[in-house]
Amino acid sequence: MNSIILLKGKVNYQITLDPGVWIFDDRKIDLTTYFQQEQEEKNELEEYTKAVSKHWEREIREGAIFPPTLKTEQKFEKIKILTGTFGIPFKPFLLNAELQENASEVRFITEDREVTMPISDALQLIFGFSKDGKPLNEDGPIHVYYGDGSNIEYPIKKVKEIIVQ
Repeated sequence: MNSIILLKGKVNYQITLDPGVWIFDDRKIDLTTYFQQEQEEKNELEEYTKAVSKHWEREIREGAIFPPTLKTEQKFEKIKILTGTFGIPFKPFLLNAELQENASEVRFITEDREVTMPISDALQLIFGFSKDGKPLNEDGPIHVYYGDGSNIEYPIKKVKEIIVQ
């Protein structure tokens, strides 16, 4: 099965999406808890600034050595990646492709059907790309979930390409 998905159509830049590398992306989210918690819009610059400040504060207090808690956190993170169920928001990819002014909807082409939705809805989508630490080989490469989780039981599966119209 080919795991590469093309994002094309009324965009300034065609993008090739490879779900196999998203496990290393900081934007990944844990799908086991994502739809059960309250969603809030995050300011990425603000989040980055807070993380850097926290790290800097730790180095000032404890020195530049790795305290035992940091090693434990890294081990926990590795285990989480190897056993977790993850997704990634579609919004950054859609924005990086730079939609043309006359674009109005996004069409998902799967093996057996086509699903079309307005861009405003597409900006809220989450792409599931791993389940229990494994890629979605049988019915993937991604599962498309609505931002509110209303299709969590029956996501859009077997996506081959995404076309902005």
